[in-house]
Amino acid sequence: MDQLALLFVLLLGAVVSVPLGDRWNLPAPVLMTLLGIVLAVADFVPDVNVPPDLILPLLLPPLLYAAVRRTSWRQFTANKRPIFLLAVALVFVTMLCVAAVAHAIVPGLPIAAAVALGALVAPPDPVAATAVAGQLGLPRRLVSILEGEGLFNDVTAIVLYHVAIAAVVSGTFSPWKAGLDFVLSAVVAVAVGLALGWGANRLLDLLGDATLQIGLTLLVPYASYVLAEEFHGSGVLAVLTSALFLAEYATDPDDVMTRLAGHTFWDIIDTLVTGVAFGLVGLELHMAIRTASGRWGEMLGWAAAVTAVVILVRLLWLLPATWLAQRMHARRDHDEDIPTTWRETVVMWWSGMRGVASVALALAIPLKTDEGSAFPDRDEIVFVAFGVIMVTLVLQGLTLPWLVKRLGVQADTGREKEFEKELAVRAAKAAKRRLREIEAEEDLPEELSEQMSRRALDIGLRISPDLGEDERREAHEHRVRRLKRVRRIQGEMLSAARHEVVAARSEPGADPEIVDRVLRHLDVRSLR
Repeated sequence: MDQLALLFVLLLGAVVSVPLGDRWNLPAPVLMTLLGIVLAVADFVPDVNVPPDLILPLLLPPLLYAAVRRTSWRQFTANKRPIFLLAVALVFVTMLCVAAVAHAIVPGLPIAAAVALGALVAPPDPVAATAVAGQLGLPRRLVSILEGEGLFNDVTAIVLYHVAIAAVVSGTFSPWKAGLDFVLSAVVAVAVGLALGWGANRLLDLLGDATLQIGLTLLVPYASYVLAEEFHGSGVLAVLTSALFLAEYATDPDDVMTRLAGHTFWDIIDTLVTGVAFGLVGLELHMAIRTASGRWGEMLGWAAAVTAVVILVRLLWLLPATWLAQRMHARRDHDEDIPTTWRETVVMWWSGMRGVASVALALAIPLKTDEGSAFPDRDEIVFVAFGVIMVTLVLQGLTLPWLVKRLGVQADTGREKEFEKELAVRAAKAAKRRLREIEAEEDLPEELSEQMSRRALDIGLRISPDLGEDERREAHEHRVRRLKRVRRIQGEMLSAARHEVVAARSEPGADPEIVDRVLRHLDVRSLR
């Protein structure tokens, strides 16, 4: 099997893992990691030859962009306190605790190298967290916190990692310079993200065509990441900034085709890239196996100790942090999402899985310092990092569904239905207001006006069937049944038309371009 064949195996696994995960109630990223592990121990599978410095630029931008599309700027501003406690403070505390333990138990490990290890295992993986949370039906407030933590913790961890690596490679360290680099990295990233977001928003209006617009959205995250890194900023923060800008300002409510096609496109990208990313996590196990050859007992002990620190620090931090957030939330009545019970706190604790970012940072550790000597204890750092990743991702990922079910942590469906009903009422009222405006501007026949008024109510009833009185609801249900029958008949008629057009494609003298144009017209008609 060559590298290209291995890539296709991972892509196929990414597609198949989704229905299997739904059937077995297991997260698809965990299944892909297990597939990667199986491939890693197979003799006929080659070693992965992806340069470490390309893993983050290739995989993270589309994954982060897809994740940001599911959230909003309001959620970030409302949840800035819990996100700060998890994405900045907790990452920093985890890094310090891991560095202290690793320096104490690994003979000869320098402080700066131990800090690099702490930085690369500190951030929970944003893709794993959001994928797992989305499949388990967790309360929306927990999903919001996990998404916010996952999206912003990489920024903190990667900057700290680069500072620590630079200290090892150069042999010098300045706290003031490190702090200044941290601030400048964030400022540059935000500036690049805003500039590209603004430019992309203007370009989207000029392009017009849905295909070109969606293609541009694929380029924006990569351009944000690479350009920010060129100016020594945080590529991750630049991607988040540009994605949030576009999500906030580049949404045209009437651009139905672009929105539907874009949603499908990014779902596909998210599924495939997530599968490949976590497949690579499992495939890199062979490197850890080679590193530990002849030293299994000693190195497994180090990995177990660091893993225990990573898991326990998250729990010990979450308990007081959640209590503090609840007290401040009740006192100041902030509109923020926080865990409301100890059960939700436990679920948040066990959701702290490490993944793609930690693997990429571990593999990106330089081989030599500026003096030409070997990077101190590089093999040991990589092995310990993979131990943490495998335990947190596989063990926690496989047991999290059981834990959620055992604790009974589920989404508040009643509250969600109430909000859905509220939106349905607002949509129906907006439709009626517009109808009144049209009636004032145009002379509508009474029959047409009554028909449009019923359709305005139907807009709300189709969103939330509980809306309206019993009599109106029954009348709506009768119209829905009639409409379904009409759509079924019309669908069969359009199907017959499509079959006829497709059959004409193989006839002598048929122009395939014209056939495809007519077929696209029928497809759009069917969609409507």
